[in-house]
Amino acid sequence: MTVADALDLFAYTAWANAAVLGAAEAAGDDAWTYDLGGSFPSLQAVLAHVAGGERVWLDRWTRGDDAPRTFPAWAVDPSPADLRRAFADVERERDAFLRALADDDLAVPRPYTLFNGTAGDEPLRDQLTHLANHGTYHRGQAVAMLRMLGASPPSTDFIRWARLGRPPADA
Repeated sequence: MTVADALDLFAYTAWANAAVLGAAEAAGDDAWTYDLGGSFPSLQAVLAHVAGGERVWLDRWTRGDDAPRTFPAWAVDPSPADLRRAFADVERERDAFLRALADDDLAVPRPYTLFNGTAGDEPLRDQLTHLANHGTYHRGQAVAMLRMLGASPPSTDFIRWARLGRPPADA
């Protein structure tokens, strides 16, 4: 992985997050918090988890030992607008963080501590890949929820994004 690859991967991630969040918002207020059961019972809960995870990992990379050891307070009961702002903030900060790196920096282990106190120190490229994969997994859950609610979910496949000319998240 190169820095250019990481930037491309997270440009896709931002686009896919925006597409799923937009579909969740279009499904209506009742759908946003409707409890469908599961580990994340609602669209709100699963998308807050995605946004919160992106914030947590970025803080681990940029703040080290000073990174918070809990999810952000805004992730407890966010509106779609709250999550749009949260995603935009993370995307802007992550882009700046990545652009400041050299390709060799991606192979360097970066220490972090999980919420339960478990320490890790995989290469940054593996942490970046983990975060992108994490978002894809949970967006899939959100798409399934949208279908259960009778809403029309977006197609967020990476190849679709590439075929569309790699549009930005706000396209």
